Amino acid sequence: MVRHWSITKMKLVRHTLLLAGIVTAALSGGCSRSSIKIDGSSTVIRITEAVTEEFAAKHPGVRVTGGRSGTGGGFKKFYNGEIDICDASRRINEIERKACEERGVDFAELQIAFDGISLVANPQNDWCDCLTVEQLKAIWQPGSKVSRWSDINPAWPTAEIKLYGPGTDSGTFDYFTEAIVGKTGACRPDYSASEDDNVLVMGVEGDKYALGFFGLAYYEENKEKLKLLGVDPGDGNCTQPTDDTVRNLAYKPLSRPLFIYVRTSSLARPALREYVEFYLDNVSTIVRSTGYVALPDELLDRSKQALDEALVAIPVQ
Repeated sequence: MVRHWSITKMKLVRHTLLLAGIVTAALSGGCSRSSIKIDGSSTVIRITEAVTEEFAAKHPGVRVTGGRSGTGGGFKKFYNGEIDICDASRRINEIERKACEERGVDFAELQIAFDGISLVANPQNDWCDCLTVEQLKAIWQPGSKVSRWSDINPAWPTAEIKLYGPGTDSGTFDYFTEAIVGKTGACRPDYSASEDDNVLVMGVEGDKYALGFFGLAYYEENKEKLKLLGVDPGDGNCTQPTDDTVRNLAYKPLSRPLFIYVRTSSLARPALREYVEFYLDNVSTIVRSTGYVALPDELLDRSKQALDEALVAIPVQ
C-alpha cells in the first residue's frame, strides 16, 4: 500500500493520516529534484510520517511519497533504485547488502531510535502475564505442536491460541524470529499475518484467546484495547518494554534499534539532503510522541557523523 504525505496541505494530525491511508499533494512543477521517495518498515513509518509533517511546514516545495512494504520489501525497492530512503526495523542483511553492491548502490546507515517488540494478548486474558523465550519458541517455531493455551501450561484454557504477527517482508518478523526461534524467518505458517500493524491490533482486540506481536508504538497507541505481556529470557526476570528497559536492553531479547538507509547518490539533491539533516536534528524530540525510545546523544551523534561522511565529495545539484 502506498501512502502520500502532502507537503503543501498536510494537516498536523498524524493519526488521521494513518487511518486515511492516503494523502495527496498538488504541488507546482512536480520536479524530481524536489521529490523524495521513501518505503519500508511499518514500524519506522510512524517516525518518518511525524518527521515529514514537521518538515512540511518549513519546506512547502518538496513532495514526499512513502509506503509501508515492510523492511524487506523496502530494501528491494532501495537496491532497485526505486526509492531514496528505506525505513528499516533491522539492519540490512548480507543478501541485501550484496544486492546493493552489485547495483552500485552506496548508502548511509543511520540509526534513529530504539523500539521494543511488544507481546500482546486480549484484555480478557486473565491467565497469562508473562511468557518465557522457551515458551515463545515452542509456540512460534516451524512444526510447532502448540495449538492451545493448555499446551503451554495445563492450568490455562484448552482454547485454541489465535496467533497474529507481521508478514514475512517485515523487519519486525525477521527480528522476532531470529531472537525467539533462533533463525531469521523461521516461523510456523498458520498465523494471521499483515504488514499493517493496525490490522494486527484489531485481530488481537477481537479475540479473547489471541496472542500477537508488533512494535511498541502500536501497543502504546492502543493500550486500552490490549494486554501487554512480559518476557522472561530464561533468568526468571519477567520484563515489559518501557523507555528504560528498551534503551538499556534490559527487555531481552526483544529490544532493537531502528534505522533509515539513505542512497548516497540521492544526497546530491538539496531537498533530500535537507530532509535527512532535518530528520536527524529533530528525531529525538519527535520520536517521543510516536511511542518509541529516543537515542542517547552519543548514538545520535554517530548517525550525524555517518551522514557527514556520506556527504563528502558529493557534488551539489
